Formats: sequence, C-alpha cells, structure tokens
Amino acid sequence: MSGLSEQYRINHPENIHSPGVVVFRDLVEKNLKTMIDLAGDINRLRPHCKTHKMSAVTKMQIAAGITKHKAATFAEAEMLADAGAEDIFLAYNIVGPNIQRSVNFRLKYPDVKFSVTADDPALIEQLGQAMVAGDTDIDVVLDINPGRDRTGCPVGDEAHKLYRKIAETDGLNPAGLHLYDGQLHQKDLEERKAAVENYWETISTFRDQLEADGLPVPKIVCGGTVTFLAYTGMDDPAIELSPGTCTFHDTNYNDSYPDLQIFTPAALLLTRVISRPTENRVTFDVGTKGVASDPPMGERLFLPEIPDGVQVLQNEEHLVVETNDAGKFQPGDWTLAIPRHVCPTSALHKEVTVIADGEIVDTWEVTARDRCLTI
Repeated sequence: MSGLSEQYRINHPENIHSPGVVVFRDLVEKNLKTMIDLAGDINRLRPHCKTHKMSAVTKMQIAAGITKHKAATFAEAEMLADAGAEDIFLAYNIVGPNIQRSVNFRLKYPDVKFSVTADDPALIEQLGQAMVAGDTDIDVVLDINPGRDRTGCPVGDEAHKLYRKIAETDGLNPAGLHLYDGQLHQKDLEERKAAVENYWETISTFRDQLEADGLPVPKIVCGGTVTFLAYTGMDDPAIELSPGTCTFHDTNYNDSYPDLQIFTPAALLLTRVISRPTENRVTFDVGTKGVASDPPMGERLFLPEIPDGVQVLQNEEHLVVETNDAGKFQPGDWTLAIPRHVCPTSALHKEVTVIADGEIVDTWEVTARDRCLTI
C-alpha cells in the first residue's frame, strides 16, 4: 500500500467486502470543520445531503451545529427529518405524485420548517390547491435560472409575476430564491468569484425589487461546492451556502479546482484483484455497479497505488488496468480507489464501512439511496 498515505490505513481489510465504500470518519469531521470555518457563520450553511445520503452523517452535521439542510429527493428530505433536521429545503420542482407527497411530508413533520422550489404557474396552483385540501401550507422558493438552463426562470418580469403568484396562492408562503450556478467551471477561484459577483448584482437587484413590492425574500440559497468559496466572502444576510460534495470530496473537485484541495477525500472504494489476465494487466472487482459511471470510462476513479495505470476496460463487475507495475499485484490483494464522482457512487451501496484510527468502528446505512422511504 505504498501509494496510500497513513490517513487511509485499514488494519483489518480482510473483514471488508469488496467492492465497498469505506468512510474515514476523522476525515469527514475534518471536512465538516473546514466547511464551517469557511462559511464564517454556521447559520449561513445549508449543506446538500445528496453526496452522503446518510442519517449518520446528518447527525454529525447537526451535532456540529448545522441547522439548515438541503435535499434533492423526498427520501433525502425524510432521512434528514428522521435524523433530527429542523429546517429542510427540497431543491426540486414538485410535480406528479410529489405534490401529494409534499402534503404528506408537512403532515408527518409539522414542526419541520420545510420548503420546495417552483418555476411554473400551473404547478404553483396545483401545489397550493393540494395544501389547502390537506389543511396545511408550505414554503415555496422561486427557482432562478442563472444561465445553466436546467431548471428555473430567468430574472425579469415573468420571475417577478411568479413570485407574486406564490405569495398570493392560498396554502403557499414565499420563501426566497434558489440560485444554482452549476454552469460555472472556471478553475481559477478569482475568475469564478468574478463570474458570481457579476451575476449577484442582478440577483440582489431583483430581490430588492421584490421586497420593495412588499414581497418577503427571507433567503437566497446559492451555488454548490464549486462556487462555495465564491460566496463565502459576500456578507448579504440572505445568502445561504449549500456545498455538498466537500463532505466526502472526490477526485473531480480535487483535480479541477485547486482551491478545493483544502478538503480531503473521505469516502473511498476498497477493491480487490480478481485476476492477472496478462503480464501488464490487473483486473479489479470494482465495476460500473460499484462506482459512478457518469464520468468517461477510464476516469471514473483514481488508484493511488497505480497512478500511471491505464483503465482500459470496465464492465458491470470488472475493472481492467494496464500498468508496468502489474507484477506487484496478485489475486486477492486489495487497494483503495478514490471515486471521481462520489455522490452517485454513494447511492450504489446499501451501507458503508466506517474507519477510525485504522480500525473498523461502524457501518452506516446509505439511508436515502432509494427514491422512497415511507412518504
């Protein structure tokens, strides 16, 4: 294990099934502390749970003083609530059966401050009607499109009308704006900051116009992990920061954004050699069922012990690596791999093995990997 640092020591790997996610608890705690320190004020943080999807990690965040949380699915929102979160933002437009699920969530967790997004007038009406029929209400955040063109509406007259519609619809409460600028990929932090600051002027002016018309805008949930450090220096009291990936971190953010190297990969994959088919090939048991396959083949994970290895083939249960160091590995040997995209990797596993000081100390269920828990 010469290519792995002491922070990734595992004393009894023979007790861990492969391929399997191993979470280094101390590194998660370190990443959370770094996140909190960077935010300046812990009350500005609303971390996204999509990366970990685990009650255990949520409880760590709550114990650290984080009171606001962000989710993308109802399963994640329910996991957060069951773990003790009191303020949950489901950053997803509510359609189809999720309209009734919104009612059910409000009825099941009446003491949770719960908000969702919207960007369509007809669905705003449907959501309001469902809330009135359920004798409850819900906070609604207007989803803004900052140029990513995935969801949301651009700032302007139509967005103003939509926000007023939320405010005037029975059963709904205007709860602010959601701004996810995932289209920004500048490697240089200063360039990212400039891009954010340029757009922020438009957003803050729009907010001021809404408030001048008597429409409250209590929060503006901004960005994700990539633009986290671009917002931390802004002192607008409405800003809420919602990084997600940095809880576990991964090689994509580590390699693409030097400023994010202050975080450390904390969730890795333990994988074993299952074959040596040729002199220069090593076959591992981590296939596409074990690691996120949205990155291109050959770039889905990084093997610290084989930094110059070429990943030439990956199937559902196999990963074939060509390397001049193939002779160092024999069937049954194990190593660790760092996912390039950790968020969907977490969802591929039912539970993770937790390591502290080299010892296996726990297993954590990936609680919200399914789309539905009870609601």
